[in-house]
Amino acid sequence: MVLPESATDTLRDGELPGPYPVGAYAAQLKRRLLEFARVQLVGEVWGFRSSAVRVYFELRDGRGALPCSMWRTDFDALGTPLVDGLRIVVGGGCDYYPGSATSSPSFTFAVTELHVEGEGDLLLQLERLRRRLAADGLFEPQKRLVRPLLPRAIGVVTGERGKARDDVLAGLRRRGWAGRLVWAFAPVQDRHAAPAIAAALRELAAIEEVQVVIVARGGGSLADLFAFCDEGLCRTVALLRVPVISSVGHHTDRTLIDDVAAVACSTPTHAAEAAVRIDCRAARSDLLAAARRLDAHGRRAILDRARALGHLSRAPRQHVARNRRHLHQLVRELRASARRACEEGQSLAGVHLLVLGRVAARTRGSEAAKRARELERLSLALAAHDPERTLARGYALVEDRLGEPLPSAATARSAGDLRIRFHDDTVDAKVPISDG
Repeated sequence: MVLPESATDTLRDGELPGPYPVGAYAAQLKRRLLEFARVQLVGEVWGFRSSAVRVYFELRDGRGALPCSMWRTDFDALGTPLVDGLRIVVGGGCDYYPGSATSSPSFTFAVTELHVEGEGDLLLQLERLRRRLAADGLFEPQKRLVRPLLPRAIGVVTGERGKARDDVLAGLRRRGWAGRLVWAFAPVQDRHAAPAIAAALRELAAIEEVQVVIVARGGGSLADLFAFCDEGLCRTVALLRVPVISSVGHHTDRTLIDDVAAVACSTPTHAAEAAVRIDCRAARSDLLAAARRLDAHGRRAILDRARALGHLSRAPRQHVARNRRHLHQLVRELRASARRACEEGQSLAGVHLLVLGRVAARTRGSEAAKRARELERLSLALAAHDPERTLARGYALVEDRLGEPLPSAATARSAGDLRIRFHDDTVDAKVPISDG
């Protein structure tokens, strides 16, 4: 190590060299770390975070951990998303920042190369496919479907000999469900599994009675479950008319069909309970209790109604008798009232008759005289217009043979034969025919 000129060169027996300035020692440490060979490391990512310039994370395994950093521009150029637990391979070397009077020192493994190792490649593929499916809006259609509380028929896609089949049956028995179960057996682990599962789902969805479909498989590695991350299968599930309940793997497993399905369950038993959301046994017990309560209530209601009807059956007779007595009383009162009214009417009519007789007696004389005078006046007026009175004064009335009056000389000449009427007799006459 190269020491500053001011450092003490003498060493005493049993004592450490120094003291040296800390900055000089930190600079020598950085130089020594940079001399370490550049290597590749493999481990799992934890605590990933980023800033505007660099990204930071720890690389861990069962025996240790190492802080790592990488320039942000180099990391973005890789296009590799990092998540906790992802196993990666990095290349680079040690780097050390010695710090200063105002900042802390730090050690990091400066990463220049990075790629996902082994199963991490599958995780990266799944993450990219998950983002693409989410961008296409395929995570929402199934979740908008209405799931029946108590479906009449349930379709199940699973392996024919797998334990998932027994778990589904156990869950349905626990619910006490007694509907129709339609099985569609398909391989659940190989390259032919995804198309077979998709075809089984389409066949079950084509059955009109099927109202919900369960896709079930036991646990396994990501490679074992990779058939349920197939893009074609996920798109088939998203476009089905019936809701799909997925139960693939165990609690910690997450496949793409879980994201697309209407409901994702941790076990096939849980999936069966999610398909039948009502505990039929408890519901039957509740119904039986309600039926017993209804029966007891009905019996009480019948007895109460019978008592009421018995009371009402006696009421009409009592009501009729009561009204008959009341009507008889009203008739008696009406008759007495009518007699009093008749007697009063007769008495009043007698008084009126007496008054009218007196009034008629007073007016009878004056009225007769008045009428006699009026008749006399009319008689004189009529006599003044009597033609006989005119003839009595010396006038004569000229008529033709038919008795029609002749008002002028011309009509008399044209008539020829005349009748001249005097007040005491009638004389026939004839008008001579004139030569002119």
